[in-house]
Amino acid sequence: MTFPIEAVRGQFPALLEGAAHFDAPGGSLVPAVVADAVRDTLRSAVNQRGTNTMAERRTDDIVLSARQAVADLLGADPGGVVFGRSMTQLTFDFSRTIAKTWAAGDEIVVTRLDHDANVRPWLIAAQRVGVEVRWIDFDPATSEITLEAVEAHLTDRTRLVAITAASNLIGTRPPIKQIAAKVHERGALLYVDGVHNTAHAFVDVADMGADFYACSPYKFFGPHCGIVVASPALLETLAPDKLLPSVNTVPERFELGTPAFELYAGTTAAIEFLAGLEGPSSAPRRTRLERSIAAMAEHEDGLRRVIEAGLSQHSRITVYSRAVRRTPTLLFTVDGIEPREVAARLGARDINVPAGNFYALEASRWLGLGDTGGVRIGLAPYSSAADVDRFLDALREIV
Repeated sequence: MTFPIEAVRGQFPALLEGAAHFDAPGGSLVPAVVADAVRDTLRSAVNQRGTNTMAERRTDDIVLSARQAVADLLGADPGGVVFGRSMTQLTFDFSRTIAKTWAAGDEIVVTRLDHDANVRPWLIAAQRVGVEVRWIDFDPATSEITLEAVEAHLTDRTRLVAITAASNLIGTRPPIKQIAAKVHERGALLYVDGVHNTAHAFVDVADMGADFYACSPYKFFGPHCGIVVASPALLETLAPDKLLPSVNTVPERFELGTPAFELYAGTTAAIEFLAGLEGPSSAPRRTRLERSIAAMAEHEDGLRRVIEAGLSQHSRITVYSRAVRRTPTLLFTVDGIEPREVAARLGARDINVPAGNFYALEASRWLGLGDTGGVRIGLAPYSSAADVDRFLDALREIV
């Protein structure tokens, strides 16, 4: 399978600036079609949803099209697609809402692998209700969370487990499907942070077993907003705080205020772009997504292996991304040079490789990196072999 890298790169105006981008985990570049969708929506007549006027019908179509596009991307029910300002905001909202069903003596489980957006909201909610928090550790030597480690923290009092589908810091992909089975045996809910995972893997939320799956379109070529999907039946059991006159239907009851309709349109365009990475096809969008993401993953993993081989040539470099199942995301440090200094020296060469803990605070500390973290390399479909060579040459000079 040959990935059409030059055709893909030609869709991203930002690449004309000349920089090599390894910063996609913090937010991918945006193709022209997504920017056009956002602009065109802002320049069109949109209002509140309805059927009376052209503006109302256009608005309704934008919302329904976006929910269907997300459903196609994640293997979800469009009636269970909730949009919000960000994954962080939505997780705070859901944590407060779900916590209404907890009582003192209940337990929840979080992990040290997760981004803080899937840790802190649950800790705050648990503290308010008086719920005990259990922590799942990962093995720093292997970067793995084992099924046994999860099982050890599940009890009959477990009400919810929050876990990432892929670490934004070191790329680890835990065995979510197997974890979900164990969580559901205890009658608990599984809240999965899929922000980093969705940018690199074909997702089937139902098969995965996630009760809630959160992601962010700006990680996969879209605009800055957040999404949580769940079954409509599950959402019907939850009563979020909302304005009295606002609709109480699902999923609208979870979307506070008037939505940013241009971001919905941009999300639809991003998903359609992702589905077309391999070129035009008349196949259903879900089928095209599966094919495109498979081709994308093969391309990214090939580049990752080249980078790993390059990093292994330097005795001063320590790589922390070691899991068997992982995304094309690598965290490393250089002995004797602070991570931010490495990033600054690369940045001076127009090579965007950031440094920090990237809000995966517990993971960074667990790895022994404190709050400083390391240097993170993140690949995307627009990453090229030339970019990789440029990075490795520059790193060789620095080290």
